[in-house]
Amino acid sequence: MAAKWIESITGSLEQKKQYKQDKARIDGLPEPYATAAKAMHRYFLYYGGITDGDTLTRMFTDLADLWERAALDGTPVRDIVGDDPVEFTETFAQAYGGTHWIDKERARLTKAMDDAKREDG
Repeated sequence: MAAKWIESITGSLEQKKQYKQDKARIDGLPEPYATAAKAMHRYFLYYGGITDGDTLTRMFTDLADLWERAALDGTPVRDIVGDDPVEFTETFAQAYGGTHWIDKERARLTKAMDDAKREDG
């Protein structure tokens, strides 16, 4: 009972546990993969704006998988991200649908314009 109450306020405890595990996997990568994975992780937190916990958890798990595989194979970082790491990182994030924080603001803006139109007559 208490766990449901806590999760209703803080979000899924299982998702938090998975996130921490994935973060530890990223932190444990050898260089230069750890630096690349941490940079992408940080960028996701600013760029992604994903508010759905399941989607966010899946994305971070896949990020850890990507860089662990690259490290095992010895694949150079630039062979993964190409010439434009921003484009690669944004494309990676866009592959995960989910709900973004901006979706709420888009709906709010549309509603405000619809309300204004009704008031115009």
